[in-house]
Amino acid sequence: MFRTHRFDFTTTNDPDGPNRQTTSLAGLAVALLLVVVGLFLVKELQHKSHLEDCLLSGRTNCQTLLVYAR
Repeated sequence: MFRTHRFDFTTTNDPDGPNRQTTSLAGLAVALLLVVVGLFLVKELQHKSHLEDCLLSGRTNCQTLLVYAR
């Protein structure tokens, strides 16, 4: 009445196996690159925000103060 299917994961006859692994690794590398670029942008925008807040408060020596805060 019901058919059961058994999958054998130890042997593969798929000729695209290594190509699929290479594609997956390339996708992972792109994702990691996007994370690193995103973190860099967040840090730079945070620095610019602190500098702008300092300048808007009327101070004139903001650059020297923020260099040490990095």
